[in-house]
Amino acid sequence: MNDLLISLLAFVLIFGGALVGAVVRPWLSDHHLHADSRDVVKMTTGLIGTLAALVLGLLIASAKTSFDQKTNQVRQMTATIILLDDLLMQYGPDATHLRDLLRQSIQPLANRIWHEEQVPAGRRLRFESSAESLAFETELEHLAPANDTQRSLQSRAIQAFTEGAQIRLQLFAQTGGSIPVPFLVILVFWLSAIFASFTLFARANLVVMAALLVCALSFSCAIFLVLELDNPFAGLMGISSATLRGALLPLNP
Repeated sequence: MNDLLISLLAFVLIFGGALVGAVVRPWLSDHHLHADSRDVVKMTTGLIGTLAALVLGLLIASAKTSFDQKTNQVRQMTATIILLDDLLMQYGPDATHLRDLLRQSIQPLANRIWHEEQVPAGRRLRFESSAESLAFETELEHLAPANDTQRSLQSRAIQAFTEGAQIRLQLFAQTGGSIPVPFLVILVFWLSAIFASFTLFARANLVVMAALLVCALSFSCAIFLVLELDNPFAGLMGISSATLRGALLPLNP
């Protein structure tokens, strides 16, 4: 919801630049509208447009990279959980209780990951291992292998659990957006200045204002896309938790 409001605010400011230019134009004298003045304004807005394009491209690339990284981390965690369960199944009946604990820990794990990512910016979080995770780790370390095969499976299971814990810590460390707010503020300011220059020398009519309206809407949609990609655990394009929650089927009684 915040992403939509920010995008709407950006749209108002960008299109507002065009309205400001249209209001200021009648107050300009003839020497302000000279061809030399037009050329200077065109060159300066061209430079600003180039900078705006670079910044917008950088924001989109950064947001997409962050989105893909977190998506891959969720997939890796899901695969690690499935591998861990498979190793415990090979271990034998002595690990059945551990497999139950593993299934019980998935829902709290998903809840915490998706909740942490939705905490408002500026609020500090402290990482704490869940009770289910601590219980599972304790039970796993206290397994008593009866042969070399079980010892190998226990060692591999501990390694898989450690890898999953590392991925979990990486997700926690990356909590919050990766898009600096000043980037968005400066980008909107540049776009507003460009739109103001459009109507500063051109007479505003229905066709001109409609074209500027569509253009401003397009830029605000691009900003909305950046914000959505930068917040991958919520919003319209959020990563679904269904894959992680449904990673393991219930054990047969």
